[in-house]
Amino acid sequence: MNKIEIYTTKTCGYCKQLKDKLTFEKIEFEDKPTSDFREEFQDAVDLTGINVTPIVKYEGQYFVPGRDYGNPLQLIGLLEKFKPSKYDDSRKILEKVKTLNYHMSTAFGRLDQLLRKIETKLNTKDEHKSTN
Repeated sequence: MNKIEIYTTKTCGYCKQLKDKLTFEKIEFEDKPTSDFREEFQDAVDLTGINVTPIVKYEGQYFVPGRDYGNPLQLIGLLEKFKPSKYDDSRKILEKVKTLNYHMSTAFGRLDQLLRKIETKLNTKDEHKSTN
């Protein structure tokens, strides 16, 4: 596996958990405390739009907890299977926007269904009160 860089903070328990798991799995990484690598970390935050740690940089790509992985094992699996994309950035962006649009549409559809159910229940309760 190629070089892994991890932007961490000293008080982040999740950072420690990730570093411990990588060490246990004998996966080499470079720990980059955000206090020592402020500009690099800020570049990652500016690019991803997410200010959390640990942000992992691998093969020029950033992996952010919660967005890209949920736990250290999942991250290790992603890194082990990682292949640079054969598509240019504009194509990747277009596909990601289309996927985001799909997920948002699905989420709003579910929200609309839930609100309609709540509205129906509220209207049913009001009808029962007015007939008594």
